[in-house]
Amino acid sequence: MGQNFISVDRDQVFLMPPSLREWLAEDHLVWTVLESVDAMDLTAFYGAYRADGHGRPAYEPSMMVALLLYSYSQGNRSSRRIERECREDVACRVITANRVPDHSTIAEFCCRHQQALAGLFGEVLALCREAGLVSVGVIAVDGTKVHANASNMTNRTYRQIAEELLADHARTDREEDELYGDKRGDELPVEVSTHQGRREWLREAKRRLDEKREQDSKPVPRSREGRLREAKDRLQEELWAEQRGNEAYEQWRVRGISADGYKRMAPGTVKPYTPPEEPQGKVNVTDPDSRNLKAFRGYVQGYNAQAVVTQDQIVIAAEIKTTPTDFGFLGPMVDVARRQLAQAGVTEQPGVVLADSGYWHNEQMDRLTGEGMIVLVPPDSTKRRTPRPGWTGGRYEFMRTVLATDTGRELYENRHQTIEPVFGQIKFNRRIDRFLRRGRAAALSEWRLATATHNLLKLHQHRIATG
Repeated sequence: MGQNFISVDRDQVFLMPPSLREWLAEDHLVWTVLESVDAMDLTAFYGAYRADGHGRPAYEPSMMVALLLYSYSQGNRSSRRIERECREDVACRVITANRVPDHSTIAEFCCRHQQALAGLFGEVLALCREAGLVSVGVIAVDGTKVHANASNMTNRTYRQIAEELLADHARTDREEDELYGDKRGDELPVEVSTHQGRREWLREAKRRLDEKREQDSKPVPRSREGRLREAKDRLQEELWAEQRGNEAYEQWRVRGISADGYKRMAPGTVKPYTPPEEPQGKVNVTDPDSRNLKAFRGYVQGYNAQAVVTQDQIVIAAEIKTTPTDFGFLGPMVDVARRQLAQAGVTEQPGVVLADSGYWHNEQMDRLTGEGMIVLVPPDSTKRRTPRPGWTGGRYEFMRTVLATDTGRELYENRHQTIEPVFGQIKFNRRIDRFLRRGRAAALSEWRLATATHNLLKLHQHRIATG
């Protein structure tokens, strides 16, 4: 008797069930995705299309949303790969009903519905609330660096940008005499050669500029010349912000008030400061919104992705920042989390807020404590063996004493078990460690979609566990 194998007859005419739905198990992720999309409010997507039905028909928005949610859940964000999976993957074929959207259609859908896709975060959070997964007794705040769709090799100074603009002008128009007249042709162009004309005031001026950019976020130009001009404008804006901040500071100090706001000083005793005539620093000409940020290992050209997570590893807030440190984000992130919870129908308020030493901010911690929350933030990083200079006594010593107790130590240890695994699952398990699109708004849309699908996977596991 010979060896016994299951026969493989590739000439078999009919071998598969007639319905695609029979190809997948009942506990497959795709069913959770489809049920979740059916329960979502997708008005923001449908409102972008003509109501009279004129024009070429578009793919059903609910189908495209389900396809993107499932693809992101699998760590697949490439529009070309999603198109290929629509042909080869049974789950994608179930979602699309055997249709194959073109990769350009998928990419255009992501661009067109950028804000609506970011809004799916709240829809998924509401579904998690209905399933009883959102408990905010203890929450953790942290940030992680995510690569931008740009290289740190494309960071340029103001003068380098001006030189590249001149080079582009020279390449596109060889009529140098007509363009430059009797000049050499290597001077700074007029729009980048003009200029106008403490520490905390200048920092506050730049912070306000960053907030304005966040509110008025716009797509990154596709052409290289457009990106160069955008980068040049950003450096000029930063110089103007520094000049305005310095002028405001000088007007305040001319009254003879010291920096702490109390001591009277003779006018003119403050050492004068003159902002530079030419913008300083560098900006990335591929993605001007991104920054060269110090990360755990080396530097990353990207964004500081912030998140607030519950003990059950449900993300309740996700934001994008462009500063390398987490200082100043504790209060704003908790505020965003509370707004998201309210929109999702969660009435419970956070009880304990956990964050690492980078989030230490006296005013924000006092405000959150005054609103009834317990805030546990160590004043010292794990790398320090001694306190920071001047960080002794008072509230600093009180926090050290609280964290040294059994209860304080037990609560704070939850931070590592709560938020670090979330970043690991998103960045390493699903390999969402680099944004594919450029610009702060596009990065925010991707980050919220990544965290929303993390919550969706938690919801799927819960449904399997509860039958």
